[in-house]
Amino acid sequence: MSDEEIDLKSLPDEELVKQMHDDLYDGLAPEIVEGTEILLERGWSAEKTLGEALVEGMRIVGIDFRDGILFVPEVLLAANAMKAGMELLRPLLSESDADRLGKVVIGTVKGDIHDIGKNLVAMMLEGAGFEVIDLGINNPVENYLAALEEHRPQILGMSALLTTTMPYMKVVIDELSERGLRDRYIVLVGGAPLNEEFGAAIGAD
Repeated sequence: MSDEEIDLKSLPDEELVKQMHDDLYDGLAPEIVEGTEILLERGWSAEKTLGEALVEGMRIVGIDFRDGILFVPEVLLAANAMKAGMELLRPLLSESDADRLGKVVIGTVKGDIHDIGKNLVAMMLEGAGFEVIDLGINNPVENYLAALEEHRPQILGMSALLTTTMPYMKVVIDELSERGLRDRYIVLVGGAPLNEEFGAAIGAD
């Protein structure tokens, strides 16, 4: 990007959205906030702003992260910029809960205090139109059960970064099965050391 200051207000909608993609890629939170405000002032809905400016921008970041062009620090900067824009949009989105795709309860499992990936997933799910209940880190099975009872989501998401905490996901799934609750939820598991084989082996979806 050029070092010249870009006047976001002078850009037509399409160019502004492209500029926001660039700013998101560069992790420029103040510019994302300004761009979000401008689009809302121009009559864009919160849903359209979120989808076309923020989620699409993060999709581009995700592709370059997958391809090894970007690394975790850059992705975190982009995620923080998206979060800044989301803070403006969240109250507006909550007014139209009828349009939500469903509810997701998500949290990092007991013994694990890593939440970078989980936070990114939660943000992207929220951006896609889900209501997300984030339980944070170090969650024993009781936390998941209580949240499922309280919020009645369609999806349960569990995260683990450590190979030593991965097996706890099975503890949660087995407890759901024993209580006859397993089939009520789509269970998603994720984390750097996980793969599809592990997910299938522990009974996740």
